[in-house]
Formats: sequence, structure tokens, C-alpha cells
Amino acid sequence: MDFGLLEYLEEFLTEQRRNRFLEVLANRTRYITVALQDVYQLHNASAVIRSCDIFGIQDAHLIEERFGNRLDKNIAMGAQRWVDIHRYKSTDACVHALREKGYRIVATSPHQGSVSPEALPLDTPVAVFFGTEKEGLSEGLIRQADAAIQIPMVGFTESLNVSVAAAIVLRELGTRLRKSELPWRLTEAEILEKRLDWAQKTIKSAPEIIAHYRRTH
Repeated sequence: MDFGLLEYLEEFLTEQRRNRFLEVLANRTRYITVALQDVYQLHNASAVIRSCDIFGIQDAHLIEERFGNRLDKNIAMGAQRWVDIHRYKSTDACVHALREKGYRIVATSPHQGSVSPEALPLDTPVAVFFGTEKEGLSEGLIRQADAAIQIPMVGFTESLNVSVAAAIVLRELGTRLRKSELPWRLTEAEILEKRLDWAQKTIKSAPEIIAHYRRTH
């Protein structure tokens, strides 16, 4: 971590912008993360990324086994600058990577044994998987999951748009997490890393400014 570079770049930001970064980062978490399995509709995948930013989720994981890159930059409305996006060519690769980081794999599924988001234990970090609009998650992913959740519904309609479902789940889990004593906040090192990252993404001509810093320091 180049603290000098961070200080140098932040001189090009307004005080309001610097304070906004700190305010947002104080509510960011990696304790909850989101994974999307082959979501086909561009606007849905992008809307989920936007919800991650809104509800303070720092990372999103995209499985692009069947449909490839399915993000619409216009609909995400800049959220991709603030959320770290990780891409995978297969479901198994994504599940393995998240397990290696200590996440419990949670499927969104109406299968028997599913609990509501209010009842999902948060004693360990959770990675919540969302599936395609019509098919939901694959049977293979459901079999690998450690737990499953579903959103209780009392109307005639039995399913929700994936982006709406993600927003509901993230709002509920995030609210519970921030009221708890669990270690959900980013570390100081992670906060510094994101300050540097966001400063570079915010400042016009950042590469040229960084090059000048390298030459003079």
C-alpha cells in the first residue's frame, strides 16, 4: 500500500468527496456477498450490482458459464465503480473460491428446508446465490449449498424478479448484520485499499497524475 500515493491523489478530491468515501466505507461489508448464476437479462444482473452498492455489499460474483458478460453499464449507473466484481467460467469454480474464503454457500430456492432471510444464521460469512429468472439455481448448486432461503409470499404470484429478490434479501441480511456484534466491517487495510481504488476511478487523468507522482517521488 503506497500511503504517499493515496495522500497525493486525495489532494485532487474535494473534502466532500473524501468524507463521502469514508462514510460509505464505514458501512461496507464483505461478510455478506452475492453470487449470480447465469442470469440472462442484462438489466437484472446490473440491477443486482446496483443493489449491492446501495446496501453496502462490497463484492459480487458472476458465474458466466452459459451467457457470458451480462452487465449493462447504463443500468448499473456507475455502481460497478464501487462494487468489486469477480467473474467465473463455472459454478464449481465460484463455489470453491468462496468456500476457500470461509463463506457458507446459501441458495435462494423454494425447496423444502428453506428458511426466510430473517431466520438465516449469520454466525459465519454467507454467500447468497441467485439464479436465472425462469429456471432458478441449478440442481447442482442447490446440492452443494449449505443452506437455502426463500422470501415468504402470500399472493397468487409465486416468484420474484431476481433483482427484486436480491434487494429484499440484501436489505434484510444487511440490517440484521449491522445490528449485531459480528465482525462485519472492512479492515483498516481494506478501507485504505478501496480509498486508493476509488480515488483513481474518480479523478480525471488519474493515470497521468500517478505517472507524475512516480517520477517525482
